[in-house]
Amino acid sequence: MQVFPGTYRDSLLLLSATRAMEDGTGVSWASAAMATPAAVDDLAGRGFPPGDLAGADANALVLAVDAADDGTAGQALERGRSALFAAPGSSRGERGEREATSQSRPRTVAEAAARLPDANVAVVSVPGPYAAIAAHSALSAGLHVLLFSDNVPLAEEVELKRRASGLGLLLMGPGAGTAVLAGVGLGFANAVTSGPVGVVAAAGTGAQEVMCLLDHWGIGVSQVIGVGGRDLSADVGGLMARDAVRYLDADPATEVILLVSKPPDADVARSVIGASRGTPVVAACLGMSAPDGMIAGAPLAATLEQGALLAAGILGRKVPDQAQGLAGAVEQAARQIGATRTAVRGFFTGGTLCYEAQVVLGRALGPVYSNIPLHKDLALPAPAGAHICLDLGEEEYTSGRPHPMIDPAARREILQEQAFGDDIAAVLLDVVIGYGSHPDPAGAIAGTCADIVAGGAAVIAYVLGARADPQGLDRQRDTLREAGAIVAASAAEAARIAAAVAARNPAPATSGPW
Repeated sequence: MQVFPGTYRDSLLLLSATRAMEDGTGVSWASAAMATPAAVDDLAGRGFPPGDLAGADANALVLAVDAADDGTAGQALERGRSALFAAPGSSRGERGEREATSQSRPRTVAEAAARLPDANVAVVSVPGPYAAIAAHSALSAGLHVLLFSDNVPLAEEVELKRRASGLGLLLMGPGAGTAVLAGVGLGFANAVTSGPVGVVAAAGTGAQEVMCLLDHWGIGVSQVIGVGGRDLSADVGGLMARDAVRYLDADPATEVILLVSKPPDADVARSVIGASRGTPVVAACLGMSAPDGMIAGAPLAATLEQGALLAAGILGRKVPDQAQGLAGAVEQAARQIGATRTAVRGFFTGGTLCYEAQVVLGRALGPVYSNIPLHKDLALPAPAGAHICLDLGEEEYTSGRPHPMIDPAARREILQEQAFGDDIAAVLLDVVIGYGSHPDPAGAIAGTCADIVAGGAAVIAYVLGARADPQGLDRQRDTLREAGAIVAASAAEAARIAAAVAARNPAPATSGPW
């Protein structure tokens, strides 16, 4: 193990170094990570001496390798250093030029804002303990903030959002992974077209799902404002979501506002919807229900797909039928599955898609257990034979390693451990492409998908992405089909197909969007 104090690197560089270290005979495990408390605990759990990390903080870079011998470990560590500090094979002159460029870069948000006087948004992605300070600096410079960082204390989030609102600025986050502002995608975003739907999202992959569906249907989005997953909670009170709705209400390019959220506080959701003074609002607030299907005068959608469809309906746009041929695919899959296989297992990289799957599967099949359950009585551990959906982006799965949308290796390992039970009828997967995601996420899990199908279960997959995304939407879909997966047109449709396969009944898959 090697420790480099005061050497911050972002998650993409850490992933590159991890892959470089793993790419060698005799290396059983490797990690490049910042020395956050969770990463330090993970290293200690793997047997690395805690004393070697004494005094290290979240700005310290750690390279760790578990290898067959010291020589192999040393070679792996050198590959990691090369990935993080210098391009392999570069000359001394090239390294010096890069170092000089690095030294001339601004060291503070204020200095960066002074060099770019026309900039109006700052993206903050630093360890949680420092995130609020950087965000306050950006607000002081008159910048809207996309606070990508997580692990920001709740009290600091509320303070930041109150200050931003008073300054007439947006504080998107913390943990705001997605935004599209004036046609520019920030964080995990997709190459979608412009259009009349404005999205306010307290859910990153939820924002990506609706923007991509609207793009597929030729509708497009005006802006996508991510506000952080806690914004619609009672503790935060929708501070930024209300301001975002007001911004979109005043935006002449926005004709419909689509509010997207994981299970929100009902009163907060009503207050956010009420912030619009004329622009129609559709609420896709997962886990909510209303007897008349309305909340604060806005249509309430059960799924992200239904929310996008309701927005399209308000605009008078027709959406192509997505259910053609599904009955035959379900019947064929059901014929190939043994009678004792009845359970659905979902392994998600997108937390909002995991919530949505629980809604759909719960309606069709009954209780669904999860590490992010819709109801506390459905928390893990689950009884034998239960339906289970896992969000693999949660901290218990990402401690000391990149998010599975960046590095699919973690999900592949979990699939190999948990997706081959003889009670499993259907394995449900999402594949998220776009800016920031892995260059070939479908290819990374295709072999495992083929093994699952060969083992007697169906694989139902959904590729969340736009046709212009760099990974190639059609290429990703084709890769999964070639592995034997049924590929759905939306995340909700994938969950409906999984329910239909498990029930040996095509009705859930063909009963329309809900």
